[in-house]
Amino acid sequence: MTQIYRRRENGFVNGWMVSSIGLIVLSTGLLALSIWAFMNYTDQKTNVNTIRDTAVAAAKKTQFDTDEANFTQREKEPMRQFTGPSDYGAVTFNYPKTWSLFINRDASSGGTYEAYLNPVAVPAISSTQQFALRVLIEEKDYDKALTSYDSLVKKGDLKSSSVTSADGSTGTRLDGKFSNDIHGSAVVYKIRDKTLTIRTDATTFTADFNALITTIKFVK
Repeated sequence: MTQIYRRRENGFVNGWMVSSIGLIVLSTGLLALSIWAFMNYTDQKTNVNTIRDTAVAAAKKTQFDTDEANFTQREKEPMRQFTGPSDYGAVTFNYPKTWSLFINRDASSGGTYEAYLNPVAVPAISSTQQFALRVLIEEKDYDKALTSYDSLVKKGDLKSSSVTSADGSTGTRLDGKFSNDIHGSAVVYKIRDKTLTIRTDATTFTADFNALITTIKFVK
């Protein structure tokens, strides 16, 4: 009987040990699975939060840029009117009120008329300095004035096309690289025995330039 009891007891102990070990293994597995699930959830939550924060920041920047652009555009209005000397065709066009105007040569005694426009202040004048706008009226034949750009057009630095002013006058538009420092656009018109050139020196001002040249008028 004692032997039978001992066998039963041993069988019970072995079964309990197997069950305990199985329970431990299962618990350990469940714990590991829980830890993995929690870490995976944390990583996904972090990624989602990062994506969300990035999207929110991008949206805020886009809205800020839009608001700034709208504000800058509103600040330019109402437009001011430029008026050149009457003896030189009385050229007029509209330009942003945030731009300053400096007349370097008024042609009161003849010769070349030069005016420069730039946001806030007009910097020191030089051939390499970029301006929002240059206005040049020369006592030069229109065809000869255009000839000075021929080499740049043939080289491909400048693209030449036709342009029409607000009063129906036909001229020439040039876009591209005028020099190493000047990349912009210009329109050239014949005014009687003179030549008018209006140029922007940087692509930054292309939108303003395109709007401005649609308002150009002069006495033919």
